[in-house]
Amino acid sequence: MSDHILVDMPSAYPGVMVIRLNRPDKKNALTSAMYGQMTVALKNAEQDDAVRTIAFLGTEGCFSAGNDMADFLTFAMSGAKGEPAAFGLLKALAVSSKPMVSGVDGLAIGIGTTLHMHCDLTIASDRSLFKTPFVDLALVPEAGSSLLAPLVMGHQRAFALLALGEGFSASQAREAGLIWKVVSPEQIDAETLTLAASLASKPVQALKIARQLVRGDRDLLLKRMHEELDHFVAQLKSAEARAAFEAFMSRKNTR
Repeated sequence: MSDHILVDMPSAYPGVMVIRLNRPDKKNALTSAMYGQMTVALKNAEQDDAVRTIAFLGTEGCFSAGNDMADFLTFAMSGAKGEPAAFGLLKALAVSSKPMVSGVDGLAIGIGTTLHMHCDLTIASDRSLFKTPFVDLALVPEAGSSLLAPLVMGHQRAFALLALGEGFSASQAREAGLIWKVVSPEQIDAETLTLAASLASKPVQALKIARQLVRGDRDLLLKRMHEELDHFVAQLKSAEARAAFEAFMSRKNTR
């Protein structure tokens, strides 16, 4: 079992399951194995009454740089069929019945941004950057973001984020409704876990119903996620995506 994903139930925060991205040497870039571990953790949480809230965290200075590009390129060139491992995590996020919060310090790229659209509350440090360079990589939005972002942010901001690939600072993300609160970097873990514990202490059924009412019908979200997936997989295996990945890897290797 890789230690790139750490799952814990800290005694100081009763009822809280912490899922921490822990690959700092690669800026917490997500591999297929990491997606699998996170999916298992969410499914286990769904079946465990002791888990009342889930908290996502990264490491100092980085939540996630997004998908591991080498992992992506391997999938694209392999001709593999079926769903990428990321999609299992995305479905688990969409259908989770447990409240989810997240804490972001620093980089939040690609799925490092769209994951938070499934969280009920997100806290970010004032040095955080949210960016989804999907189109620059010849890809398309994922995680239901093409549905969720316009609902939260409006068309113009959502298009700037998802299509233009514009980066959002923490203050811009808060103004757009992407996150709830901005704090200093050293406060991220404590603020996020305290928030998660506060939710965990509330009456379970009442909170569940309130959350369902606020989030709305998940069927539309799942439908959009499948639509995005079809386009995403097709683009992932396209000549323009391979060229974009190879150019990215070439630039990275010359730094």
